[in-house]
Amino acid sequence: MKRRRFLTAAASASVLARPALAQTAGSRTLVFVPQANLTSLDPIWTTATVTRNYGFMVFDTLFGLDAQLNPSPQMVEGFVTEDDGKLWTMTLRDGLVFHDGSRVLARDCVASLKRWMQRDGVGQTIAARMDALEAPDDRTLVFRLRKPFPSLPFALAKTQPSPPFIMPERIASAVDASKQITEVVGSGPFRFEPKEYDSGAAAVFSKFAAYVPRQGTPSFTAGAKAVLVDRVEWKVIPDPSTANNALRSAAVDWLEIPLPDLIGQLRADRNVVVERLDPFGLYPVMRPNMAVAPTDNRLLRRAILAAINPVDVMQSFMGDDAASYTAPIGLFLKGTAYENDAGMDVVGGRKSDADVKAMMREAGYGGERVVLMHPTDQPFYDAMSQVCAARLKQVGFNLDDQAMDWGTVVQRRAKRDPLEKGGWSLFCTSFPGADYVDPLSAPGIRTNGAKGWYGAPEIPRIEALREAWIDSADGSEKKRLARAIQQAVFDEALLVPLGNYRQSAAWRKGVSGHLKGPVPVFWNVAKS
Repeated sequence: MKRRRFLTAAASASVLARPALAQTAGSRTLVFVPQANLTSLDPIWTTATVTRNYGFMVFDTLFGLDAQLNPSPQMVEGFVTEDDGKLWTMTLRDGLVFHDGSRVLARDCVASLKRWMQRDGVGQTIAARMDALEAPDDRTLVFRLRKPFPSLPFALAKTQPSPPFIMPERIASAVDASKQITEVVGSGPFRFEPKEYDSGAAAVFSKFAAYVPRQGTPSFTAGAKAVLVDRVEWKVIPDPSTANNALRSAAVDWLEIPLPDLIGQLRADRNVVVERLDPFGLYPVMRPNMAVAPTDNRLLRRAILAAINPVDVMQSFMGDDAASYTAPIGLFLKGTAYENDAGMDVVGGRKSDADVKAMMREAGYGGERVVLMHPTDQPFYDAMSQVCAARLKQVGFNLDDQAMDWGTVVQRRAKRDPLEKGGWSLFCTSFPGADYVDPLSAPGIRTNGAKGWYGAPEIPRIEALREAWIDSADGSEKKRLARAIQQAVFDEALLVPLGNYRQSAAWRKGVSGHLKGPVPVFWNVAKS
């Protein structure tokens, strides 16, 4: 199944007509084309990758990750652990200032982290182990834990989904995690410009002059975050051909994810650089809604899992370049410590049509409507959705393939309403591959119901396996538990893994200093 069947060649007339493609005068302005429209400005409320990317510009974190995903202090000057790892005392570094001019205080961190812990899976894990989170003075933050959690620095440095960004106490305390913030105030290296924000067209960020970078060599989100441009403009260009032409004509400076079909044009342009910045790539999945019928039926979800051939999905947008993707894969990325083959007999398109139909009959499927949220404005997700939709219809599902933009998916997937009240059954998305190297930060495996990732069920035995993995200090035991987790995830069909693809970015030759990692970061980037 080749990708060209799923790509739109015609450019959007509305995009071509927008004046947003005109570059702001001056070489100190960097113009960037994000992978999707920025519809939510709350990186705690949503796990949308584009909101995560914006969040790292505007907000800061207590710890950062280097390119090898090792945590190190960022907003924190230093820390000490006592009481066998159950007491952590962290000291904020001097010079931390919010964009509204107020100092960053320890109580801001407490309020921000408590809000984050309501929503994020890793945050919830910390909260379950915590007796208290305190700010005894303006610069001191104290975690009092019931049992050791050695991964605390990594958890406070995590990059996706819902990084533990710090915002003022007055904002974090005023809005619980079930509602979105309405005011954007961070302490990060860039200031968000709300008056220039136009969802569907543009978002603008200016250098925050009062930001004091940490000392040290920059590496991903760790070390010095030195801003070398005055302004970054995000231009939303849904059509890939239009985005490519904008880069080649110097109307924009950087494309986050060019369409693979068009990369050859960019490589042939002597003024353009094409390179992979993310060594882990993306981990696309199809997610069933386990909170509503009919996809609350475990056996029916397993039939869906068995029906999808991830090689077809990968080829729909990556073509025959086998070096750029891996499919099929298990729960954990190929080549990582916890890769295993548990439960793989039903994953990866191994079942025939007759086998899948037999699984549907065993599930008692009687032709009930299954709603697929299908974003047509994102080429990768559009291609994934088209392949999955065609396959599910082929084996006999009554599929309601609902076209919409990605922003609508982001808003609607948070609902747990039945289908007759606007609910959903399935959608395709991608996680950063780095989230699926172990069970700690993989959001799709959480089974803590409404507190979990979109559509999560309540399955205590999977939660217990994950907790046991976190608590274990024995390498062999952790591998055994990771295998048991994968088996349970595929037994319950919590997600349909669609592969792992390593996308490229592209930028003008006058742009330099990109740091490698799972997030496109804008510090250390210069434009000549």
